Parts: sequence; structure tokens; C-alpha cells
Amino acid sequence: MRRSKTKLGTKGTSAADKPNGGSLSEGRRVLRIEARAVQALIERLDDQFGKAVDLLFRCKGKVVVSGMGKSGLVGQKIAATMASTGTPAFFLHPADGIHGDLGMVGRADVLIAISNSGETQEILQLLPYVERLGIPVVSLTGRVNSTLAKNSDATLDVSVAEEACPMGLAPTASTTATLAMGDALAVVLLQKRGFKQDDFAQFHPGGTLGRRLLVRVRDLMHGGADMPVVAETVPATAAILEITAKKLGMTTVIDAGGKLIGIITDGDLRRFIHKGGDFAKVTAGDLASRNPKVIKPDDLAAKAVEQMERFSITTLVVAESDRKMFGVIHLHDLLKNGIV
Repeated sequence: MRRSKTKLGTKGTSAADKPNGGSLSEGRRVLRIEARAVQALIERLDDQFGKAVDLLFRCKGKVVVSGMGKSGLVGQKIAATMASTGTPAFFLHPADGIHGDLGMVGRADVLIAISNSGETQEILQLLPYVERLGIPVVSLTGRVNSTLAKNSDATLDVSVAEEACPMGLAPTASTTATLAMGDALAVVLLQKRGFKQDDFAQFHPGGTLGRRLLVRVRDLMHGGADMPVVAETVPATAAILEITAKKLGMTTVIDAGGKLIGIITDGDLRRFIHKGGDFAKVTAGDLASRNPKVIKPDDLAAKAVEQMERFSITTLVVAESDRKMFGVIHLHDLLKNGIV
């Protein structure tokens, strides 16, 4: 028996059955609710936030972040963000905490306790212990009159008008709001500590991010015998041979004192030929493009990428302001090393 086929777009087809219709509408509804939840935090921020920042900033030990379930997952992200931006922090699962892991917590620490209801039993069971140690508590909760809030030194209100979950069951807008509040704390602390790009790089030595923040131009440049260079007085043919030998599509040109005066690129050679020029009648200095783009050896390699993109070039001369040359860096070097 053949099964009948249902045609899309026929009478009786719901919006959810139409291609993308119901999905897009529902997706936008969720995003609007979560956006409103974060927006509401801005007007609600008060002196409790300043007090929380002060407690965390003056912490001589570590920031201990704790939460159950979805709050715990958000807490792990908050702890990771703080740890990578200059605020020593770690996540403590409250259930593990009350079964032995509280030994990880010291008197110089500060606890960030996360509970939307403010009545999560595993979190509340931590409070007597931290109180005995004199550890300050910063709470992120959706109920400012909860048991957790009443036993906190600073309470941050992360309540939401509604969850994005249509049944109001799954933590959605509330976890987004909590995560945003955690980011606000981490970034304010970052600024108060004077945390800089180089500091951030030290905590991220691996991967593309680490390479972009740690690798300097001098690490990738072609220097010494690998640097293409000719004197301005040599015949143009000598410059062509240097470009061919060093395989960078260009050569630097220097004066009698060894200072940079310009560069010759493959493009310069093609334009000279197009104009009917005779290489036998000119010197490297005659062909050189003056005032080439340069970068300093201690600049980040990522800065070299930015300059190449801005000026639509593939090579930069590595030199100091006095035109003292150190080398040449090519786009291919940046690509091969994952800087781009």
C-alpha cells in the first residue's frame, strides 16, 4: 500500500511545518527574551556590585565559584574567565565540597555562590563552613530575599521576568543573565588590576590566540644572510638576481651607510618593463620605491598582518626609526605560523 504524500503549503499546514517559518519565529522569541534579561541587569546594578568587586579585588587568596546544575556550568565559565584575566579562581562543585573538597578552600579566599532560587541545599550547606573561616560570600541569585542572599556579604540580583523555555522549566534567560553578570565582574576586575594584553598572552600560550599575542616580528622575519638586500649603486640586474635568489618577491635597497632607502618588488620590475625601460641603463637606486612600509622587530606579528591588510601588501621591511634594518617579513611567514 502506497503512503500518501503531504504537499507543503497546502491548506491546514501549520507555520511550524513550513520551511524555516516556525523555527525562525521561535528562535527570535528566545533571543528577545534573553536580550531583555541582560538589558534589565543594567538598570538594576547598584552599590552591591561595587561591594562585590571590592571584595574580589581585595581577595588575597583565590576566588572560589560554586553552583549546582546549570548554575554550576555557568560558574565554571565565570571561574575560567576570571582565571584567564588576572583573578585567580577555580570552580568547586558544592556536592563534592560538602564531601571533602572544602579542604581546597582557604581563609584568604572569597566565595561566589550561584543559585537562582537562593535555596539550593548543597550551596546552603557550604555557608556554615565558610562563615567559620571568615570567608566573604558574593551571591548571584534570582531572589534577593532568599536564604543565600541573607547570608551573603554582597548580593547581585540576576532575576529574570521569564525564562525562554515556554514551560518555564529549563534555565535559559536566568543562566544567560548570570553569565553576563559574571563577565561584568571579571572585566571590571581586569581593568582594576591593570591587566594588559601581554599579561593575557602569558595565560594563553597555546593555539592561534597564543601565537597572535606572543609571537613577535623578529621571531618570523628573514634576517642576516636570508634578508634580500642590495646597494643603491649596483646595476638593476643585480637587484633582479637578489630577488630571484631570496624568493620573497622583493629586495631592500640601502645607501652607502647601510641605511634603508627603499625596496624593489616584482611589481616595480613589471611596471619598468611595461614602460619600455632598459635594466642595463639603471641602478637599483633608480628602480627603488622610496619610503617603504616598515615595522619594528619587537612589534607583534599580528600587527604585521594588520598593516599588510591595510595597505594591500605582502611584505614589510623590519627596521627601526633610524632606518636601521633587521630583516624582512612576508605574508607567507605569517600564514605558515598561524598568525593570520
